[in-house]
Amino acid sequence: MPRVGVLALQGDVREHVSMLQELDVDVVRVRHPEDLDNLDGLVLPGGESTTIAYLLATSGIRTTLEEKINAGFSVMGTCAGLILLSREILGGRSDQWSYGALDISVRRNGYGRQIASFESPVEVKGVGVVPGVFIRAPKIERWSDEVEVLAMLDHGDGQHPVLVRHANVWGCAFHPELTLDSRVHQLFTDSL
Repeated sequence: MPRVGVLALQGDVREHVSMLQELDVDVVRVRHPEDLDNLDGLVLPGGESTTIAYLLATSGIRTTLEEKINAGFSVMGTCAGLILLSREILGGRSDQWSYGALDISVRRNGYGRQIASFESPVEVKGVGVVPGVFIRAPKIERWSDEVEVLAMLDHGDGQHPVLVRHANVWGCAFHPELTLDSRVHQLFTDSL
């Protein structure tokens, strides 16, 4: 049974924990650097990316997690978590940082502000159609050839990746934890 952490500083923590528990995963809520010990992977939840970034720094987790990611630790970021894993943040604050683990450029609120939130079916490679919940979602505007695109979405302005992976790092623009479909989480936990 894999042991997966969920960053529990802000955002959709409870929803990710619940979905992972349904998959019979040993789940740990990560609030301190030592909570990262003996994990097989970590989920960075959706929430507010600048707030989560601030709390990662003030909790002491930022540096420890960066070292682990660079050493091959598996991590999946959803929505704000995707922003935190990206190489470049478009439309962010001047002091906003990210781990740079995915060679992508994301635009914060790329599909619109809160009022423009939407749901759309998403065809995931090797899985089929899953429900996609997009809430102030980041839009992946650039991605390198090293990044495997697992799902695309056309929301009126052309195709953009919404689920990507590079080696041990996964990024998801939507909120799979806000649905009853656990297949995106299953993909991640099966890779551990």
